[in-house]
Amino acid sequence: MLKQKRALVTGSTSGIGLAIARALHAEGVEIVLNGLGEEDEIAKLREELDADFNGANLMDPHAIAAMMEEVGPVDILVNNAGMQHVAPVEEFPPEKWDAVIALNLSAVFHTTRAAVPGMKEKGWGRIINTASAHSLAASPFKSAYVATKHAVAGFTKTIALELAQSGVTANCISPGYVWTPLVENQIPDTMKARGLSREEVINDILLAKQPTKKFVQPEEVGAMAVFLCSEAAGNVTGANWSIDGGWTAE
Repeated sequence: MLKQKRALVTGSTSGIGLAIARALHAEGVEIVLNGLGEEDEIAKLREELDADFNGANLMDPHAIAAMMEEVGPVDILVNNAGMQHVAPVEEFPPEKWDAVIALNLSAVFHTTRAAVPGMKEKGWGRIINTASAHSLAASPFKSAYVATKHAVAGFTKTIALELAQSGVTANCISPGYVWTPLVENQIPDTMKARGLSREEVINDILLAKQPTKKFVQPEEVGAMAVFLCSEAAGNVTGANWSIDGGWTAE
């Protein structure tokens, strides 16, 4: 069913985004990658996935507009790019706040705004936004991240209602802690903010949130994305799908 569909997956050169791109590619979807990385590493990914690549800076609305024009109409839009900064609110650098808002939230608006007309014209489309367990719950020292993920969940519900009769669905996937560079790279900041060792952050902070005591695997998120793109999910829209080891069940 997904053969000959075209997908733009932001933040897809590593982690969750790459897992989603691989899962969609396995179903016959034509992939457009976006993200950061070394030129040779990106070239290998392009070859692996037979993919196009656009390295637009998603914190720049003009760069996003140029990317969407260059990429052209897409059937599937996965807004996955994101960043994190961990600090008490009184010490949170304003420039970091602005950067997190720009990438995690504003970019989702700009890509969606550009992609929707083509989807409506075709009468078919899938918009998937990577939110987080932090779209449903909060953690200290992550004010910008939690704010953006709550906002992405609300934005997704809103566009799902707007597009309800168009053949276009919009859903969130909200993972818990997935073992990706984003999670691994925030460990030192959390160590500093809380005065803990690396092992204590992993066991007492990160996995303490997940009753299964396991990190979510990127491939699990990829499988959920494939389901949300399927015809079986044609009447699934405006939903926030948790993959968090039971975190938000408590």
